[in-house]
Amino acid sequence: MKQMEVTILGQSYLLACPEGGEELLRQAVSRVDQEMSAIRDAGKVKARERMAVLAALNLAYLLAEQRQAPTAAAHAPVPAQPSPEEEALLDRLISRLDATLGDDGQLL
Repeated sequence: MKQMEVTILGQSYLLACPEGGEELLRQAVSRVDQEMSAIRDAGKVKARERMAVLAALNLAYLLAEQRQAPTAAAHAPVPAQPSPEEEALLDRLISRLDATLGDDGQLL
C-alpha cells in the first residue's frame, strides 16, 4: 500500500492509498476540503472536528441521495455550495453538535 501526503484546510495528512488509487484519493480529498472550507467560510463553526463531522454528514447524505435515485443522481452535478434546504439541515446539525460538544470540542 502506497502512502500519500494530502492537505485539508491547510493541514497535512499522510494517508494510505492502494496502488492505482491515487487519483481517486486526490478527488476525495479535494471534495472533503471543499466541504470543510464551505462550512468554515460560512463562519458558523470554528472547531475543526465539528467541521469534519458536518462535512462527513453532508457527503454521506449526498451519497445516500445518489443511491436512492442512481439514474438521476449519476448525471446531476454535486453542488459545491449547499442548497437552502441543506443549509437549514446544516444549521440544525450545528445546533445539535453545539448542544452535545463542549467549547473545547469534547463530548460533555
